Amino acid sequence: MLDYTGKNAEKLKEKTLYLLDMDGTIYNENEIFDGTLDFLDTIRAQGGEYIFITNNSSKSVEDYVEKVRKMGIQADKENFYTSSQATAMYLQEQYPGQVVYCMGTASLVQELRQAGIEVVTEADERATVVLLGFDTENTSEKIRNTCIMLGKDVAYLATNPDLVCPVSFGYIPDCGSMSIMLKNATGKEPFFIGKPEPIMVNCVLKKRNKRPEEAVIVGDRLYTDIKTGERAGVDTICVLSGEASMEDIQNGEVKPTYIFQSVREIYQGLSED
Repeated sequence: MLDYTGKNAEKLKEKTLYLLDMDGTIYNENEIFDGTLDFLDTIRAQGGEYIFITNNSSKSVEDYVEKVRKMGIQADKENFYTSSQATAMYLQEQYPGQVVYCMGTASLVQELRQAGIEVVTEADERATVVLLGFDTENTSEKIRNTCIMLGKDVAYLATNPDLVCPVSFGYIPDCGSMSIMLKNATGKEPFFIGKPEPIMVNCVLKKRNKRPEEAVIVGDRLYTDIKTGERAGVDTICVLSGEASMEDIQNGEVKPTYIFQSVREIYQGLSED
Protein backbone atom coordinates (compact mmCIF):
# COMPACT_ATOMS: atom_id res chain seq x y z
CA MET A 1 0.00 0.00 0.00
CA LEU A 2 1.52 3.28 -1.16
CA ASP A 3 0.31 6.82 -0.62
CA TYR A 4 0.02 9.55 -3.27
CA THR A 5 3.77 10.29 -3.10
CA GLY A 6 4.81 6.63 -3.21
CA LYS A 7 5.43 6.36 0.54
CA ASN A 8 4.88 2.95 2.13
CA ALA A 9 1.55 3.14 3.98
CA GLU A 10 1.14 -0.52 5.02
CA LYS A 11 1.05 0.66 8.64
CA LEU A 12 -2.47 1.96 7.98
CA LYS A 13 -3.76 -1.63 7.76
CA GLU A 14 -2.99 -1.98 11.48
CA LYS A 15 -5.09 1.04 12.53
CA THR A 16 -8.26 0.23 14.45
CA LEU A 17 -9.68 3.73 14.90
CA TYR A 18 -10.21 6.17 12.06
CA LEU A 19 -10.94 9.77 13.14
CA LEU A 20 -12.57 11.33 10.11
CA ASP A 21 -13.12 14.94 9.19
CA MET A 22 -16.32 15.47 7.21
CA ASP A 23 -16.55 18.60 4.99
CA GLY A 24 -14.04 18.20 2.17
CA THR A 25 -13.06 14.70 3.29
CA ILE A 26 -16.04 12.34 2.98
CA TYR A 27 -18.48 14.77 1.33
CA ASN A 28 -18.85 18.28 -0.03
CA GLU A 29 -21.88 20.01 1.50
CA ASN A 30 -24.65 17.55 0.55
CA GLU A 31 -22.79 15.43 -2.01
CA ILE A 32 -21.01 12.31 -0.78
CA PHE A 33 -17.62 11.65 -2.38
CA ASP A 34 -17.14 8.61 -4.56
CA GLY A 35 -15.56 5.83 -2.52
CA THR A 36 -16.71 7.02 0.90
CA LEU A 37 -19.14 4.15 1.48
CA ASP A 38 -16.58 1.57 0.30
CA PHE A 39 -13.98 3.15 2.59
CA LEU A 40 -16.22 2.99 5.66
CA ASP A 41 -17.34 -0.57 4.84
CA THR A 42 -13.70 -1.65 4.57
CA ILE A 43 -12.84 -0.16 7.97
CA ARG A 44 -15.66 -2.14 9.59
CA ALA A 45 -14.88 -5.32 7.63
CA GLN A 46 -11.29 -5.21 8.90
CA GLY A 47 -12.45 -4.93 12.52
CA GLY A 48 -11.93 -1.19 12.91
CA GLU A 49 -14.26 1.66 13.78
CA TYR A 50 -14.69 5.25 12.64
CA ILE A 51 -15.59 8.43 14.48
CA PHE A 52 -16.45 11.64 12.68
CA ILE A 53 -14.70 14.57 14.34
CA THR A 54 -15.88 17.84 12.87
CA ASN A 55 -15.17 21.47 13.66
CA ASN A 56 -18.48 22.49 12.12
CA SER A 57 -20.63 23.61 15.06
CA SER A 58 -23.58 24.77 12.95
CA LYS A 59 -25.29 21.39 13.28
CA SER A 60 -26.07 19.24 16.32
CA VAL A 61 -25.08 15.57 16.55
CA GLU A 62 -28.70 14.66 15.79
CA ASP A 63 -28.55 16.83 12.66
CA TYR A 64 -25.35 15.11 11.53
CA VAL A 65 -26.71 11.61 12.12
CA GLU A 66 -29.72 12.43 9.98
CA LYS A 67 -27.56 14.02 7.28
CA VAL A 68 -25.11 11.12 6.84
CA ARG A 69 -27.82 8.48 7.02
CA LYS A 70 -29.50 10.15 4.05
CA MET A 71 -26.20 9.67 2.23
CA GLY A 72 -26.24 5.95 3.02
CA ILE A 73 -23.66 6.06 5.81
CA GLN A 74 -24.18 3.75 8.78
CA ALA A 75 -23.85 5.96 11.87
CA ASP A 76 -25.43 6.89 15.17
CA LYS A 77 -24.56 9.36 17.93
CA GLU A 78 -21.62 7.23 19.06
CA ASN A 79 -19.94 7.77 15.68
CA PHE A 80 -19.63 11.53 16.21
CA TYR A 81 -17.61 13.94 18.28
CA THR A 82 -18.09 17.58 17.31
CA SER A 83 -16.64 20.92 18.32
CA SER A 84 -20.04 21.65 19.90
CA GLN A 85 -19.64 18.65 22.23
CA ALA A 86 -16.04 19.59 23.01
CA THR A 87 -17.14 23.17 23.71
CA ALA A 88 -19.87 22.03 26.10
CA MET A 89 -17.36 19.87 27.97
CA TYR A 90 -14.84 22.73 28.10
CA LEU A 91 -17.44 25.18 29.44
CA GLN A 92 -18.55 22.69 32.11
CA GLU A 93 -14.96 22.16 33.25
CA GLN A 94 -13.54 25.68 32.94
CA TYR A 95 -16.59 27.94 33.51
CA PRO A 96 -19.04 25.90 35.62
CA GLY A 97 -22.33 27.62 36.40
CA GLN A 98 -21.53 30.71 34.33
CA VAL A 99 -23.90 32.34 31.86
CA VAL A 100 -22.71 32.09 28.25
CA TYR A 101 -23.61 34.51 25.46
CA CYS A 102 -23.53 32.59 22.17
CA MET A 103 -23.34 33.82 18.61
CA GLY A 104 -24.20 30.59 16.81
CA THR A 105 -26.94 28.54 15.22
CA ALA A 106 -30.08 27.42 17.04
CA SER A 107 -28.68 23.87 16.95
CA LEU A 108 -25.52 24.93 18.81
CA VAL A 109 -27.52 26.85 21.42
CA GLN A 110 -29.84 23.88 21.95
CA GLU A 111 -26.95 21.43 22.31
CA LEU A 112 -25.28 23.64 24.94
CA ARG A 113 -28.53 24.01 26.86
CA GLN A 114 -29.08 20.25 26.77
CA ALA A 115 -25.66 19.94 28.42
CA GLY A 116 -26.94 22.06 31.31
CA ILE A 117 -25.28 25.34 30.30
CA GLU A 118 -27.24 28.58 30.67
CA VAL A 119 -27.06 30.27 27.28
CA VAL A 120 -28.31 33.70 26.20
CA THR A 121 -28.46 35.05 22.65
CA GLU A 122 -29.05 38.72 23.43
CA ALA A 123 -26.66 41.14 25.14
CA ASP A 124 -26.94 40.28 28.84
CA GLU A 125 -25.10 41.71 31.86
CA ARG A 126 -25.14 38.28 33.53
CA ALA A 127 -23.03 36.65 30.83
CA THR A 128 -19.35 36.23 31.70
CA VAL A 129 -18.39 34.13 28.66
CA VAL A 130 -18.79 34.96 24.96
CA LEU A 131 -18.87 31.98 22.60
CA LEU A 132 -18.56 32.28 18.83
CA GLY A 133 -19.65 29.39 16.60
CA PHE A 134 -19.87 28.84 12.85
CA ASP A 135 -23.10 30.76 12.45
CA THR A 136 -24.91 29.97 9.21
CA GLU A 137 -27.90 31.90 10.57
CA ASN A 138 -25.96 35.09 11.22
CA THR A 139 -27.57 38.56 11.17
CA SER A 140 -26.35 42.12 11.63
CA GLU A 141 -28.20 42.19 14.95
CA LYS A 142 -26.25 39.18 16.20
CA ILE A 143 -22.98 40.82 15.18
CA ARG A 144 -23.96 44.01 16.98
CA ASN A 145 -24.89 42.11 20.16
CA THR A 146 -21.61 40.19 20.05
CA CYS A 147 -19.62 43.42 19.74
CA ILE A 148 -21.53 44.82 22.72
CA MET A 149 -20.63 41.74 24.77
CA LEU A 150 -16.98 41.79 23.70
CA GLY A 151 -16.77 45.35 24.99
CA LYS A 152 -17.20 43.94 28.49
CA ASP A 153 -14.79 42.03 30.75
CA VAL A 154 -15.64 38.52 29.54
CA ALA A 155 -13.89 35.29 28.58
CA TYR A 156 -13.97 34.83 24.81
CA LEU A 157 -14.12 31.37 23.20
CA ALA A 158 -14.79 30.06 19.70
CA THR A 159 -15.72 26.58 18.54
CA ASN A 160 -13.20 26.34 15.68
CA PRO A 161 -10.59 28.33 13.74
CA ASP A 162 -11.53 27.17 10.21
CA LEU A 163 -11.40 30.12 7.81
CA VAL A 164 -13.75 28.64 5.20
CA CYS A 165 -16.35 25.89 4.86
CA PRO A 166 -16.54 24.03 1.52
CA VAL A 167 -19.88 24.20 -0.31
CA SER A 168 -21.11 23.16 -3.75
CA PHE A 169 -19.91 26.37 -5.47
CA GLY A 170 -16.63 26.85 -3.56
CA TYR A 171 -16.33 28.20 0.00
CA ILE A 172 -18.13 30.39 2.51
CA PRO A 173 -16.62 32.12 5.60
CA ASP A 174 -16.34 29.82 8.61
CA CYS A 175 -15.87 30.60 12.30
CA GLY A 176 -12.23 31.65 11.92
CA SER A 177 -13.16 34.31 9.38
CA MET A 178 -16.01 35.49 11.58
CA SER A 179 -13.54 35.89 14.45
CA ILE A 180 -11.31 38.06 12.24
CA MET A 181 -14.29 40.28 11.43
CA LEU A 182 -15.03 40.67 15.14
CA LYS A 183 -11.36 41.30 15.93
CA ASN A 184 -11.34 44.17 13.43
CA ALA A 185 -14.29 45.69 15.30
CA THR A 186 -13.34 44.92 18.92
CA GLY A 187 -9.63 44.12 18.99
CA LYS A 188 -10.33 40.81 20.73
CA GLU A 189 -9.35 37.28 19.70
CA PRO A 190 -10.91 34.07 21.05
CA PHE A 191 -9.44 30.84 22.37
CA PHE A 192 -10.37 28.15 19.84
CA ILE A 193 -11.62 24.85 21.25
CA GLY A 194 -11.90 22.63 18.16
CA LYS A 195 -9.11 21.31 15.96
CA PRO A 196 -6.14 21.92 16.02
CA GLU A 197 -6.46 21.80 19.81
CA PRO A 198 -6.11 18.08 20.71
CA ILE A 199 -9.14 18.21 23.05
CA MET A 200 -11.50 16.36 20.70
CA VAL A 201 -9.02 13.63 19.76
CA ASN A 202 -7.92 13.02 23.35
CA CYS A 203 -11.56 12.69 24.44
CA VAL A 204 -12.31 10.13 21.73
CA LEU A 205 -9.17 8.10 22.47
CA LYS A 206 -10.06 7.98 26.14
CA LYS A 207 -13.69 7.11 25.46
CA ARG A 208 -12.73 4.31 23.04
CA ASN A 209 -9.84 3.10 25.24
CA LYS A 210 -7.37 3.46 22.37
CA ARG A 211 -3.70 4.41 22.29
CA PRO A 212 -2.60 7.20 19.90
CA GLU A 213 -0.67 4.71 17.76
CA GLU A 214 -3.86 2.71 17.11
CA ALA A 215 -5.58 5.72 15.52
CA VAL A 216 -5.25 7.82 12.39
CA ILE A 217 -6.81 11.19 11.52
CA VAL A 218 -8.10 11.73 7.98
CA GLY A 219 -8.75 15.30 6.89
CA ASP A 220 -8.29 17.93 4.19
CA ARG A 221 -6.89 20.86 6.19
CA LEU A 222 -3.33 21.25 7.36
CA TYR A 223 -3.93 23.89 10.02
CA THR A 224 -6.77 21.97 11.73
CA ASP A 225 -6.96 18.24 10.92
CA ILE A 226 -3.27 17.53 10.37
CA LYS A 227 -2.00 19.87 13.08
CA THR A 228 -4.37 18.17 15.55
CA GLY A 229 -2.72 14.84 14.86
CA GLU A 230 0.70 16.43 15.30
CA ARG A 231 -0.32 17.78 18.71
CA ALA A 232 -2.08 14.59 19.82
CA GLY A 233 0.67 12.21 18.67
CA VAL A 234 -1.62 10.52 16.13
CA ASP A 235 -0.72 9.63 12.52
CA THR A 236 -2.48 11.69 9.85
CA ILE A 237 -3.70 11.36 6.28
CA CYS A 238 -4.24 14.51 4.24
CA VAL A 239 -6.69 13.99 1.37
CA LEU A 240 -6.53 16.35 -1.59
CA SER A 241 -10.31 16.40 -2.08
CA GLY A 242 -10.82 19.54 -0.01
CA GLU A 243 -8.89 22.63 1.00
CA ALA A 244 -5.22 21.55 1.03
CA SER A 245 -3.22 21.11 -2.17
CA MET A 246 0.14 19.45 -2.74
CA GLU A 247 1.64 22.93 -3.04
CA ASP A 248 0.26 23.81 0.40
CA ILE A 249 1.79 20.65 1.86
CA GLN A 250 5.15 21.19 0.19
CA ASN A 251 5.37 24.84 1.25
CA GLY A 252 3.79 24.56 4.70
CA GLU A 253 5.29 23.72 8.08
CA VAL A 254 2.64 21.15 9.03
CA LYS A 255 3.29 17.80 7.33
CA PRO A 256 0.87 14.85 7.20
CA THR A 257 2.13 11.32 7.78
CA TYR A 258 0.52 10.20 4.52
CA ILE A 259 -1.10 11.88 1.51
CA PHE A 260 -3.92 10.42 -0.61
CA GLN A 261 -5.91 11.92 -3.45
CA SER A 262 -9.20 10.90 -1.79
CA VAL A 263 -10.78 8.41 0.59
CA ARG A 264 -11.36 6.16 -2.45
CA GLU A 265 -7.59 5.81 -2.80
CA ILE A 266 -7.27 4.93 0.89
CA TYR A 267 -9.99 2.27 0.46
CA GLN A 268 -8.21 0.83 -2.57
CA GLY A 269 -4.96 0.60 -0.64
CA LEU A 270 -6.57 -1.02 2.40
CA SER A 271 -8.23 -3.59 0.11
CA GLU A 272 -4.93 -4.72 -1.42
CA ASP A 273 -3.71 -8.20 -0.41
